Amino acid sequence: MTRIIIKLRSLLAMLAMTLLAACGGAPDNPAAQKKEFTIGWSIYAGWMPWPYAQQAGIVKKWADKYGIDIKIVQINDYVESVNQYSAGKLDGVTVTNMDALTIPAVGGKDTSAIILGDYSNGNDGIVLKNGASLADIKGRSVNLVELSVSHYLLARALETQGMALTDVKTVNTADADMVGAFTSPDVQAMVAWNPQLSEISKQPGAKQVFNSSQIPGEILDLLVVDTATLKANPNLGKALAGIWYDTMALMQRQDEEGKKARAAMAGLAGATPESFDAQLATTRLYVTAADAVAAVTSPDLVKTMTRVRDFSFSRGLFGPGASSADAVGIAFPGGKVLGNEGNVKLRFDATYMQMAAEGKL
Repeated sequence: MTRIIIKLRSLLAMLAMTLLAACGGAPDNPAAQKKEFTIGWSIYAGWMPWPYAQQAGIVKKWADKYGIDIKIVQINDYVESVNQYSAGKLDGVTVTNMDALTIPAVGGKDTSAIILGDYSNGNDGIVLKNGASLADIKGRSVNLVELSVSHYLLARALETQGMALTDVKTVNTADADMVGAFTSPDVQAMVAWNPQLSEISKQPGAKQVFNSSQIPGEILDLLVVDTATLKANPNLGKALAGIWYDTMALMQRQDEEGKKARAAMAGLAGATPESFDAQLATTRLYVTAADAVAAVTSPDLVKTMTRVRDFSFSRGLFGPGASSADAVGIAFPGGKVLGNEGNVKLRFDATYMQMAAEGKL
């Protein structure tokens, strides 16, 4: 099943949940304390530290410290992983900032982003066939996963040229089909993310004309957890922060241990060490907790999320009942709320990153 079909199903479920909540039929129930938790991940360079941490015993180390059990499980399709989280089958999931907003949060699931892992710094891009520059995209059909961060990237790229989405025609294409589709004579432009992006860019006549490094800090990769679960089980947040920053420290090392860690992550992603390192080069990791805290408390994050939610609303991702982009509230450290303060469903929570930065885990 393609991602786009899953995405559309997700949107239908999201609309149903939103209508139910509006009618008072979906009250927030406090989560219970528990000992076992499941975190979902899908393949992407910036998320490979999670399965590696489980393989290397780092997950067990921190889970044992807090007397809990954490399972890091792979979900083969990215959007399906977010759907499973939204349906309550996962306690947390790796997700982009846009999808955290448009799937669980807009669907009524109160969600907290507790780890700001990285931003795409070239991992997402636009490739033209027989084109010299981005200006040549005008009037073309563009293959991409609609209503995803690829769609957002395209809109931002067109904006830099004084164009709008109405200047192109988008064509829904599953991410798994991207590389093969680009060989078709009918395909003249494509938006993709790595590892597909790097393969497409190698094809004859292909030229990458825009990538996410030109909008730094806007496509963010997060670890989010259910807010009620986190509130009832703060040790989960502490353990996850400990796992992440231990793994970050190890993978940055240039000795044999660091190389082995990165090679293991490459293997888990089905990549060679060389191709994985190339993907890491276009992934701006927030290596230290202090670095992540600085980013999540910066006014720039509010600006980024304003762009993201305005785009999402403009594409109908807030549902037919939303009268404005303010329909769903987004909370930031320090008390700032973007949108409806009475309906906050996405929270950027620096608590556990701050504890890690201060050595208090």
